[in-house]
Amino acid sequence: MKLTARQVETAKPKEKPYKLADGGGLYLLVNPNGKRYWRLKYRSLGKEKLLAIVVAH
Repeated sequence: MKLTARQVETAKPKEKPYKLADGGGLYLLVNPNGKRYWRLKYRSLGKEKLLAIVVAH
């Protein structure tokens, strides 16, 4: 299921980090300190990889 802008904006920090999936391996990681990071899990040459996407404000 695709995330909406509202879901991303209103994601509240919890005691432990958690993920909000957007589909296709893309997810938003929400940390206890309130910081949010976009991550993309994918496979290359049979190995799982993780790409961290940085959004500058």
